[in-house]
Amino acid sequence: MSNAPFVIVGGGLAAGKAAQTLREEGYEGDLVVVTGEAHRPYERPPLSKDYLRGEADRSAVFTIDEDWYAKNADLRTGEPATGLDPSARTLTLADGSTVDYKKLLLATGSSPRPLPIPGADLQGVHLLRTVEQSDLLASSVKNAERVAIVGDGWIGMEVAASARQMGREVTVFGLGAQPLERVLGPEMGLVFGRLHTDHGVDLLRRTQVSKILGEEGRAVGVETDDGRRVAADVVLLAVGATPNTGLAVEAGINLRPKELGGGIAVDGTLRTSGPDIWAAGDLASIPSVRYGRPIRVEHWQTALDTGPHAAKAMLGSEEAYDKLPYFFTDQYDLGMEYLGFVAGPDAYDEVVVSGSIESLEFVAFWTKAGRVLAAMAVNTWDRMAEVEALIRAAEAPSIEALQSFR
Repeated sequence: MSNAPFVIVGGGLAAGKAAQTLREEGYEGDLVVVTGEAHRPYERPPLSKDYLRGEADRSAVFTIDEDWYAKNADLRTGEPATGLDPSARTLTLADGSTVDYKKLLLATGSSPRPLPIPGADLQGVHLLRTVEQSDLLASSVKNAERVAIVGDGWIGMEVAASARQMGREVTVFGLGAQPLERVLGPEMGLVFGRLHTDHGVDLLRRTQVSKILGEEGRAVGVETDDGRRVAADVVLLAVGATPNTGLAVEAGINLRPKELGGGIAVDGTLRTSGPDIWAAGDLASIPSVRYGRPIRVEHWQTALDTGPHAAKAMLGSEEAYDKLPYFFTDQYDLGMEYLGFVAGPDAYDEVVVSGSIESLEFVAFWTKAGRVLAAMAVNTWDRMAEVEALIRAAEAPSIEALQSFR
């Protein structure tokens, strides 16, 4: 199949950047981009922030023009891939047609985790992953008085901030003692908890939701396992996401175990165990030299970096991926950048802070045996290069050096 095209499967940023990179790096062969969504690939961070609030238009989401695809790729929208045969090098689409490929990139992202409770299918209950879901949620919030958010991770807390900025009453139901505790630990989770309560969000901690209450087919509230009922016109279910590994499973491609974050196992070039198949974005579980384990993170920067890296590998590059995980968030008047990786609240010894938590201008360092694992800069800018140097340093910095970082 020497004349078969390179094929990219996915509708997110990793897919779009991979396609661009193939052309920029001189690939002149046929290129097919397959996505189950109804439009060209796009990026998702604005969906819970300024796009949701109506402060940004679709240009903030669709950053690669339609004209580019028309000139550079056979873009097949609304055609989800349903099957993959690595031995025949064919991809099957939902309409039963097949696409031959020479090399293949899987960038199918992840999907919101469903919450199997009564009432989850009522009108007014939302998930958030696609631009259409953001449009529907935005319209619903505009016409609501009270918004309930089940889940206190990044999507839940960003939507909580947006809904408050839109003037709505907001209740967040979280399982932890603090929001974002699973990813930031209790110390920094408390910072975000205070931020949201200071802006009027009702945070219900250590709370399990048992039912979405409904009347005449519409959601009217949320009930917890201890019998508490909270009225709501709109309910967002934001309890995490699962990688879309269905194609890989069918093809017999190796996956990572759940305890290591799941996803598709790749090597440093993002190559999977399938012949001439790579994976990028939310799907890819990438070995990290710095952390001595594979890492899979669902963030914009990872898609931005891994899409091009995989594309170059498809063209023959053997360079190993060595980017540190990075992400950001904007909530109210707090802007944050985070670099590094911490496996969970039990994976670090302490958090060292430089600056003032009270004034929300600080840098926090997660350390293990004195070594810096990760750092978060809050309303403190242009320090990520210095943070990366500390994370990669062969010797542990002193506590005093971290405390005086700012």
